Amino acid sequence: MDLVIKNCKLVDKIGEYSIKVENGKIVDISKSAIKADETIDIKGNYLMPGFIDPHIHFRDPGLTQKEDFKTGSLSAANGGFTTVIDMPNTNPKTNTYKALKEKIEIAKNKSVVNFELQAGTNILSEMEKMIELNPISFKIFMDLESDESLEKIFKDLSTLKQTTSYNGLVCVHCEKRSIVEENTLKLKEKGNNPPIDYTYARPPQSEDASVTQSIELAGKNDLRLHICHLSSAKSLELAKNASKTMPISWEFTPHHLLLDNTTYNTYGTFIKTNPPLRAENESVRISDLDETSIIGTDHAPHTIEDKTKDTWSSSPGIPNLETVVSLLLTQVNKGNIDLSIIPKILSQNAAKVYGLENKGEIAIGKDADFTVIDLKQEGKFNKDEFETKAQYCPFDGWEYIGKPVMTIVNGKPVMNKL
Repeated sequence: MDLVIKNCKLVDKIGEYSIKVENGKIVDISKSAIKADETIDIKGNYLMPGFIDPHIHFRDPGLTQKEDFKTGSLSAANGGFTTVIDMPNTNPKTNTYKALKEKIEIAKNKSVVNFELQAGTNILSEMEKMIELNPISFKIFMDLESDESLEKIFKDLSTLKQTTSYNGLVCVHCEKRSIVEENTLKLKEKGNNPPIDYTYARPPQSEDASVTQSIELAGKNDLRLHICHLSSAKSLELAKNASKTMPISWEFTPHHLLLDNTTYNTYGTFIKTNPPLRAENESVRISDLDETSIIGTDHAPHTIEDKTKDTWSSSPGIPNLETVVSLLLTQVNKGNIDLSIIPKILSQNAAKVYGLENKGEIAIGKDADFTVIDLKQEGKFNKDEFETKAQYCPFDGWEYIGKPVMTIVNGKPVMNKL
């Protein structure tokens, strides 16, 4: 069956359009009426290229009490996302051929949206095996590695690029282990640590040092660098300077853009995440978004029990898939960002960085992944209405203007609230 989506506003065009889909691909874009077996009328709302979240943690396998690929992908669809990229810190870690193959099967059986998987780093021979399964990139948690270990990992990835089909993209969690360990020890010795102390244990200086190190190592080893959840204003400056001479990209989370570390005084350990929220004068902000930016939610759900331990024992992570689009559209409606950058920061730019050639734009021949946006729908976030297993959200109760009302994956609606 073929499909036509009609009465579509497109961000970069005047008037309303019809989009024809056959076999999961876009085959026609026209202002004239198009006939098809099935028609979806989106009633003059905006049709955008399906949103891509390059940074999610679906906890499957091994930690499915927090989330699994079914609930996580339903959460993604509900939030307007058609493609997600899952991180390797599951149990077991996705850093062996066996673990990667098993996770692919889990995701195939459970996911209602498109997915890609990042692989964790391992010895070179194991990474060579994993390349056969086409992980979209390799992820390094720099806060868990020594300087010597990082030197070896980047060198091994360089060798992998030269000897296999590996595309050379390395994604990094940038916090300097030695700085975090030193500050944490001092704070624990002080005792009586309120939740905000966690932000002082992992200060922006640890991120800045790690970003500097990752830029140096990626450049030396001829790798493409992607910095996950960049939160420090100084780190952003470092990344922008590096982009003049090397291939580098970075992503922002909604919580780092919209919250600061005073939020710990309200939400306590529920707002704990890595890297932590920054002081307002040290953090990236909404004004840092431009047409080159990428949004990665770092959707990282936990159980309430995991989140309500003490400052040090509580699990770091915030669920974000079902709030980020409305949060950004609210900023559009407030005049803080332009509507024209939304399809770029939520789809096109991530597609380019991760080599998703058939995604990221509405054009003939591209995949029929779409997100329908009602720019004027108003409401208030209610965590009880979310699909994620997480029962907490720092944006619960926030008012919004603008909402994803339909998510279409490969030409098939997987969420419809139009």
